[in-house]
Amino acid sequence: MNHKSSLYDLVIIGGGPAGITAGIYAGRKKIKTLLLTGNFIGQVGKTGRVDNYPGFFGIIGQDLMGKFKDHLKKFDIEIVEGEKVRKVTLLSAQGDTACRFSIKTKSKQEFLTKAVLVATGRDPRPLEIPGEKEFIGKGISYCSICDSPFFRDKSVAVVGGGNAGFEAAIDLAKYAKRIFIFERSNKITADELLQQQVKKETKIQVHLNKELKKIEGKDKVQDIVYQDLKTSKTFQVPIDGVFVQIGSVPATGFLKGLVDFNERDEIKVDFQTCQTSTEGIFAAGDVNDGRWKQIIIAAGEGCRAALATYEYLQRKNV
Repeated sequence: MNHKSSLYDLVIIGGGPAGITAGIYAGRKKIKTLLLTGNFIGQVGKTGRVDNYPGFFGIIGQDLMGKFKDHLKKFDIEIVEGEKVRKVTLLSAQGDTACRFSIKTKSKQEFLTKAVLVATGRDPRPLEIPGEKEFIGKGISYCSICDSPFFRDKSVAVVGGGNAGFEAAIDLAKYAKRIFIFERSNKITADELLQQQVKKETKIQVHLNKELKKIEGKDKVQDIVYQDLKTSKTFQVPIDGVFVQIGSVPATGFLKGLVDFNERDEIKVDFQTCQTSTEGIFAAGDVNDGRWKQIIIAAGEGCRAALATYEYLQRKNV
């Protein structure tokens, strides 16, 4: 379907908590809205268990996102799933008239809109070591929820000693025979509750001051090379899979040159409205320069940004 001839009041980019909440509020305000997303999984859908979203203690991340998506579909907005945005271009900015933006996707679709709400969240941060790119999908994974079942009775390494790393190890303990958590610093940053769960799992070993240097294999991952940062000694050990859990980077590449960013490539916004430096573009959730990255904050910002967009369009006499 080609939407080029259709002009939307608002295009929301992203299908996580911020984007979905924005879509709900845009629907309530009867704004002509399109929501574009690669999927409705996001970081939440890759989380094994969510304990900090009110009313849903202990819910599986995928289940929570399913409830969000079902709620969104109660409203009259257009949804296009399976599309990734390549570029956003400002076409016009004329005084009292709303701006015009072109949104082009990787499949060469084009959408025209008077306002843009960016809620693309974050992408996994890569290790950037030899062998990582070559073995993505061949033993390298960034999603334990997605890929744990493929490692039944195998030995795996989890890189990262934060919440994500410990959650991944707990997911893997249902399938793998041995799990090694590698953390390059000298302390664990995961929440105490997760640390207690890991201590109960005899399959899981935690190694501090260890840094992966290389991933090796032929058609799939077979070995890892790591360094003991205290002794500087290097070790090679056989392994069947590597789960990378060292944080994330904001998914903002398609906006380069259009809005202002901070030093971490997060979009700078006015937190009263989630307005960016470019009139007509708003950013909500983990993609902006907010200090805390939480589901409930992302959802709240999605609401705030949608209401601010509605006021913007009203002010521009749309």
